[in-house]
Amino acid sequence: MSDARILFGFHAILSRLRQHSASVQEILIDRDRVDARMKDLLKMAEGLGVRTMEVERSRLDGMAGMNGRHQGVIARVVDTPIPYKDIHDILESDLTEPPFFLILDGVEDPHNLGACLRVADAMGVHAVIAPKDRAVGLNATVRKVASGAAETVPFIAVTNLARTIRELKDAGVFVVGTTMDAPTNLLNTKLDGPIAIVLGAEGDGIRRLTAENCDALVTIPMFGSVESLNVSVASGICLYEARRQRSLIN
Repeated sequence: MSDARILFGFHAILSRLRQHSASVQEILIDRDRVDARMKDLLKMAEGLGVRTMEVERSRLDGMAGMNGRHQGVIARVVDTPIPYKDIHDILESDLTEPPFFLILDGVEDPHNLGACLRVADAMGVHAVIAPKDRAVGLNATVRKVASGAAETVPFIAVTNLARTIRELKDAGVFVVGTTMDAPTNLLNTKLDGPIAIVLGAEGDGIRRLTAENCDALVTIPMFGSVESLNVSVASGICLYEARRQRSLIN
């Protein structure tokens, strides 16, 4: 199983069982956890012919690492074929609405990326795009926080984000970046066509070159005393506004 990696947490493992059960090699469970949630997971695994193994919790702790909240269950899985390898695969597919992308410029916190993927799934985003360097990838923590969204939303890591943005623009996608000092308000921006919304890293925001390649820069209106938002919260606000506008024309 040298080519296998791990998933941990009920949401991530149940989603993988539903979506790609053949990719689950085995599931290791805490032998002392016998509640209804665990019984339901074991029943699903048995019905799908996936092997399960009872182990000591200490073994799961070691596999998940210091920050891995495994909830008493870890799965060994192999990667499934990625349906979309790049943005052109998305743009050339049979979409039922204008393309809808979320671009994350240098998000390094796996919890934030997982939460962004979850929001992207909820709002019907066609793909999340991020740079390969100086950004977190799809690790086990991201997949757990995403609660299954990492298995349903295409995640495309690119070597040159500025070039990718230019390619999106050439394909007719309107690219909107978010900054705190932008002259335009999110709520006054047209977001109902082919759209890509760009959000930046925690604290730093989007990089200068990224901002320069956007078609427009907008700010999220703030009505309270706080000055900034977590990137996953900001993505939820931006994506919801885009989805609201898109729904009005359908």
